[in-house]
Amino acid sequence: MDFSERLDTLQQRVTAAKTAVQAAATESREQIGKRIDQAQVDLDRTVQNAKQEAERETDSARTKWAQMRADVAAKMDDAKARIDKRNRQLDAKAAARDADWAEDDAADALDYAAWTLDNAELAMLDAIDARVYADQLAKAAAS
Repeated sequence: MDFSERLDTLQQRVTAAKTAVQAAATESREQIGKRIDQAQVDLDRTVQNAKQEAERETDSARTKWAQMRADVAAKMDDAKARIDKRNRQLDAKAAARDADWAEDDAADALDYAAWTLDNAELAMLDAIDARVYADQLAKAAAS
């Protein structure tokens, strides 16, 4: 498995997310809303792909990761619902509390992403080690 290629893809996604967040900081609510809608479409597509992958795969580890992605998607659906609710609210105090919640949720999502990255690194190193070990055993058995 080519982990480097997948990490490159992930790095490109992080760069794109960073660029989008930086741009959104200077945009109107309407423009930000469009970004949110597009991000939701992208997330829905990713979730659908994860569900299809989970259906194709019988390996419990892959199913576990697909389930984690589906769980994250459900959390994002909740966030989208709260965003829609916030757009209907007029109370400034409620809006401020909602903004605090949204900032906390974003920080939690970043913490989760960092944790996931750490786990992905460990999983890749374990996979590489397992492959090297299997190749060594195969070579020793062939000798």
